[in-house]
Amino acid sequence: MGSIGFDTKEALDRAKKRVDRLSETLGRTPTASVVTFGCQMNARDSEKLEGILESAGFEIIESEDADFLIFNTCTVRENADNRLFGRLGRVSAAKRSNPWMKLAVCGCMMQENVNVERIKKSYPFVDLIFGTHNIFTFPALLDAVYADENSGHMLIDLWDGTDRIVEDLPIRRKYAFKSGVNIMFGCNNFCSYCIVPYVRGRERSRRPEEILDEVKRLAADGVSEVMLLGQNVNSYGKGTDCGIAFPELLERVSGIDGIRRVRFMTSHPKDMSDDLIEVIAAHDNISRHIHLPLQSGSDRILARMNRGYDRERYLDLALRIKDRVRDAALTTDIIIGFPGETAEDVDLTIDVVKQAGFQNAFTFIYSKRTGTPAASFEDQVDPALAREGFDRLLKVVQETAAAETAKLAGTEGEALVESVNADDKALVTGRLSNNMLVHFPGDASMIGDYVRVRLTDPHGFYYIGKRIENT
Repeated sequence: MGSIGFDTKEALDRAKKRVDRLSETLGRTPTASVVTFGCQMNARDSEKLEGILESAGFEIIESEDADFLIFNTCTVRENADNRLFGRLGRVSAAKRSNPWMKLAVCGCMMQENVNVERIKKSYPFVDLIFGTHNIFTFPALLDAVYADENSGHMLIDLWDGTDRIVEDLPIRRKYAFKSGVNIMFGCNNFCSYCIVPYVRGRERSRRPEEILDEVKRLAADGVSEVMLLGQNVNSYGKGTDCGIAFPELLERVSGIDGIRRVRFMTSHPKDMSDDLIEVIAAHDNISRHIHLPLQSGSDRILARMNRGYDRERYLDLALRIKDRVRDAALTTDIIIGFPGETAEDVDLTIDVVKQAGFQNAFTFIYSKRTGTPAASFEDQVDPALAREGFDRLLKVVQETAAAETAKLAGTEGEALVESVNADDKALVTGRLSNNMLVHFPGDASMIGDYVRVRLTDPHGFYYIGKRIENT
């Protein structure tokens, strides 16, 4: 079993002493907040940051007026960058009104030098900048931010990469009944449009015994659903001596007492094996939802994207999953407006959407990311043409998703209740094994329960349902 390591524990003790002194100065418990942009990997990193802050003595709140505020950034698309800089501008007023406030920026954006330089120039009130590779050093960084010699200075601690995986960092889970579990970090695929391998580093897999021990601890703590996380879970264990591949790891996790549902995110189509499909088919507590990013239905564009498969191989895989896995639901990601894309290429993508029958598709207009090969392609698509293709695709996605959803009318399923419905407090919101949301009568006491529901009224991407019984 792994450990934090003496240096990290010692740093956390030092940070706690500084927070204790801050508490005496303020006459109250200092507050902290982590604002998360981006994917499930970022969300899991934020839980670790919150765990460290809580262990150091902060009260965790959801407010950008907190005494210690962290923006955990994403850089996959340009709008995420713009959102951060807009938020930084607004926080400047809060910092002026609270002389004790500290502001940190971390995550994927900070692995790009152009963003760091922009913060140094335009947002000098930021106290701390760190990246994706050294979250485990945050206790030491927290201690350093409050050191007298660093008062008023911006601390920057960025690593080019790491092969280190630190186990057992403090974690503050967002939910009592479900949790993400990192099984690997980084990506080796280098799709031509994607910045992730440059900011998250190369693939590193956790030891299977560490993963299984973590899931067992979660189950003992009342967690019944886990999501195994990686940029490409299908390549888990490759190039390491961990001894097992992802299908076996998934099967072992599914067999842990107390775990009623196992999800995973994300699968790369080029690496999804028949062994994995068979494991999913054989175990009812493995989610019937598979997110399988398509990105394009044009072989020419797929080759330029460096995706490693063609449309025929993708469709064969999608249809094989639906044939072998009972009640399987596929979702996907699609990029429109990739350099060189034509209206005919968009037509080919739309054709795959119709044939694959996605329950949902997350569609995006291509966003040029500096440092990726595609950013230097000369045949960038006119934004108006990209928007036209996007609108055509979105219409088909909505129609297809509605048709797939409607097929479930009158069927029953088990929903894990996640929250009280935001719009109608007489309803609760649950999620089925196939990831479909269903809203049905209930109250907050049901959160974390598995409830048998009948799907009665389809609404495109979700259902209104009727409770049958607790299970």
